[in-house]
Amino acid sequence: MKVVLSLAVVIALVLIAYVGAGMAGATYLFGVILPLLAIIAFVVGVVWRVVRWARSPVPFRIPTTCGQQRSLSWIKQQKLDNPFNGFQVLARMVLEVLLFRSLFRNTKAEVRPGPKLVYGADKLLWLGALAFHWSFLIIFLRHYRFFAEPVPGFVLWLQSIDGLFQVGLPTLLITNIVLVLALLFLLGRRLFNSLVRYISLPGDHFPLLLLLGIAVSGIYMRYFDKVDIIKIKQLALGLVGFHPVVPDGIGVSFYIHLFLVSALLVYFPASKLMHMAGVFLSPTRNLANNNRAQRHLNPWNYPVKVHTYAEYEDEFRGVMKAAGMPVEKE
Repeated sequence: MKVVLSLAVVIALVLIAYVGAGMAGATYLFGVILPLLAIIAFVVGVVWRVVRWARSPVPFRIPTTCGQQRSLSWIKQQKLDNPFNGFQVLARMVLEVLLFRSLFRNTKAEVRPGPKLVYGADKLLWLGALAFHWSFLIIFLRHYRFFAEPVPGFVLWLQSIDGLFQVGLPTLLITNIVLVLALLFLLGRRLFNSLVRYISLPGDHFPLLLLLGIAVSGIYMRYFDKVDIIKIKQLALGLVGFHPVVPDGIGVSFYIHLFLVSALLVYFPASKLMHMAGVFLSPTRNLANNNRAQRHLNPWNYPVKVHTYAEYEDEFRGVMKAAGMPVEKE
């Protein structure tokens, strides 16, 4: 039921765009107003959550450590798993953000006949996540050609590498296929793995289905419906220049695709997808573990009136001596 509910929401979004932009002809609403509102909601939501995280107290050094801390000179330190300085933290963060290093080292546990608990490597999840994120990033950068004139050289270079096999016309882009396969794998893992399915929520299924809808609608628009790219770029340049123009005859499939992207932008700040920004603000990742070399004081500590033992004894010395309790001062 959880995945059915998420799928129903995505289908409803498609139908809303189809009816609104296709049958009702509200192309200006779906081509200009809703995308601009979605962008505003995305920027405001992301900034609000990042500022809120940045203002959260982090009184202690709590980095995740998986190796030997820097200690004596003859004890080898694990510099990436237990960073001591800013450079080591930076190296750890780069590997984490770009290559998902911690996920690569992920393990899985299963109960086999016996019963016996067996641990093993789980590289498929790492590979699927890496394929999805890198494909999505490349596709995102490729779309920059709609918002710039002339098209930047790096975008043309990415598109030439992406369409290396030159299959069909328009050229079959590798990242389009990889993105869909990666999303199907990540979704299938939540549907067919009983352990993962048990802990999955609609908030886990919906973004995968929404991203899958965006990918499929984009592929359909590129290879089957074949909308007018020139008119789409005219609309995109108008949005960027704050002089929106909605050309006639773009095609309803484009408005479906754009409306799904707008829905993703609105949903993004309130979802688990915010880990994109949260990873940089996580104290378990962005702090050095140098507690042995440096004393860290809590900057949020406020003055507290204390009652020392000497004052306590002065106050209750008579009672303590009467009860036979030892005192420091007679």
